[in-house]
Order: sequence, then C-alpha cells, then structure tokens
Amino acid sequence: MPGVERVVAKIEVEAWKVLSPTGRAKPRVLGMSSDYPALVKLALVEGRFFDREDEERHALVCVIGAQVRRDLFGFGPALGQPLKVNDQWLVVVGVLAGGSGKREIQGVTLEGTATDIYLPVTAAERRFGRAPLKAPLDELVVSLAPGTPVQESAVVVKSLLDRLHGGADDYTITVPEALLQQSQKTQRLFDIVMGAIAGISLLVGGIGIMNIMLATVLERTREIGVRRAMGARQVDIRNQFFMEAFAVTVTGGLLGVVMGLAIAKGVAAYAGWKTIVTLWSIALSVGVSAGVGLAFGSYPAMRAARLDPVEALRYE
Repeated sequence: MPGVERVVAKIEVEAWKVLSPTGRAKPRVLGMSSDYPALVKLALVEGRFFDREDEERHALVCVIGAQVRRDLFGFGPALGQPLKVNDQWLVVVGVLAGGSGKREIQGVTLEGTATDIYLPVTAAERRFGRAPLKAPLDELVVSLAPGTPVQESAVVVKSLLDRLHGGADDYTITVPEALLQQSQKTQRLFDIVMGAIAGISLLVGGIGIMNIMLATVLERTREIGVRRAMGARQVDIRNQFFMEAFAVTVTGGLLGVVMGLAIAKGVAAYAGWKTIVTLWSIALSVGVSAGVGLAFGSYPAMRAARLDPVEALRYE
C-alpha cells in the first residue's frame, strides 16, 4: 500500500514458565518483528536487537528487560546466556533500557519494558503453541511515511482486513491521530465545564461579597455620617469600602491558594500523580480574587459614598 514505511507484527506468548540456570521470572513474552525498535524508539543498554536474518531463520534469540535481567541473572553477565520459556531455550542477545513506567509515542501509550522478553515473531509463531481459535497474530502496527493521509489509509487497511477475514467484524483498528483528536476534544470539553463551574463560583462569591458589604454599610451608617461631618469626602468613603472589599477577597484568595497547594500535595502523595503548581497560576488566582472584590464591592462603596451626611448622623 502506498505510504507504508513498515509493518510490525506482534504475538503475545502465553508463558507459564520462565527460568534460567540461576533464577526465575514472570515476564511478559512477546514475539516482535525486527523493525520494532525503529518504530517505538526502543533503546538497549547491552548487546543488540534481533535482526531480519534472525527473523527469517526463526532464531531462538531474545532481548530482555532490565527487571528480567535482574531476576534471571542477578549481577552476572546476561549476554549469551540461556533462558527457558515454557519448553524452549532462548539465548539472550540484548538488554533493554528503560524502566517500568509508561511512555507515549505519537499519541499511543506504551507499557514499560522492564518486565518484557522480546523474540522474533517467526520463532514465536513456529515454536510456541497457540489456542486453535486464536488468530495467528495479536497485533499489526502499520507505520506511514510523513505526509500520508492517515484516515484514508485506515479505510484502505480496513477494506483489506475485511477481505482477509471474510467480512467478519472480529478485529479493531486503532488510529493514533483519531485517539489524539478525541483526547483533545475531551480536554476542551473538560476545560469548558471547569471554566463554567469556576465562573458560577466567582459569581456566587461576588454576590456574597456585595451582600456583606451592603450590610456593613448599613451597620456603619452613623460612622459614615461622622466621617463626612469631620471633612471626609465622598471619594474617601468610597475608597475605604473599596479597600475593605479588596482586603477580604485577597485574603480569601490567599487562603484558597494555601488549601489548593495542600490538596495538590495530598493527591500527589496518595495517588502518585505528579502535580505542578506554577507561580503564574498562583498570581492569576489571587488577581482574579482581587478583581472580583473590586467589581462586586463597587456598588456598596458608591452607595456608602452617596449617603447624605445629615441623614447618616440621624441614623440609629
């Protein structure tokens, strides 16, 4: 098919026994095409990956992960050493780099390689038995050349698979580009929902601030009258209540930042998720809080400034 750079086949071997002369392990055993390292940017710390010649002659060689190396060979040499998978002896020709953490390649999340054993897909197909009703291959990864239309290529691949499977819908095609687009769409929807919730929360909080300030103006009417009688101008009264609203909201914003940091640290410690809090986000949150105070404190401040001094002095 035009635009196809490589096709990587994958077979998962049902390994019920994996051992070496010095240890045992419970790894994931996979038969892979020799092009797999180039597809997923796989690195090795020792030895080599099996090549096309190994694949063509069904060579019983393997590449093992770091954890498998420790379990089977400890601190001794691993290259050239034998290990047994079920009833087949394999020779180690390489050790994989990387740990057990997941990583993402072109929108596809890959499992860690520390507990993996890779062998040529032809050897896995010929030397290890499979259930009669299982497909010969578990997965095919098709890599396209840059600039090739992915969606159109997926349609062509689907038509070919339909012919091979006799029209049976017993397979799944996963397009990383489509997964990435769906992930971005979900993220945008999540951002909109969270923004709406935050907006409603700010509106409710602002109304609460305004009501509190209006009640404060009512309770301090006589104080306002005394200040006006002693020479305070309307702008002085207005600025006083502006600053009070500003102080209340900034204090609330700082307390919210402290609680948010504590919650973020708690989630990171409990769930093992990495949380990142930037200075920009802290400054933005405090600034928004102060802005809400100024916006919703303007009406109570203007109302206090416009009180008649005579009427204010008579207020009980």
